[in-house]
Amino acid sequence: MWVQIEKVVLEAKERTAKIPEDTLKCDYIMRLNGILIEGEAVKGNEVIIKTLTGRTITGTFKERLPEYGHDFGKPVEELLHIGPVHRKMLEEENNG
Repeated sequence: MWVQIEKVVLEAKERTAKIPEDTLKCDYIMRLNGILIEGEAVKGNEVIIKTLTGRTITGTFKERLPEYGHDFGKPVEELLHIGPVHRKMLEEENNG
């Protein structure tokens, strides 16, 4: 079964002081996907996975069949006109 785990890489107290204060208060967490090879897929359980690169990693079970979800945030209205303006400039340049 394809799953996602979490693992604390650095606890908050182990992090460098050269990062923003709000970030300094948080653990540095790694999320990793792989095939569940040991343990029960129940949120919060410690499990072992095997990644597609063959690494065997122990971590805390997060979810089954994790999705790859990301976006670039909300559109910036001031930038929306750039595409059409640039396209027009290129057409004018190519036509003469």
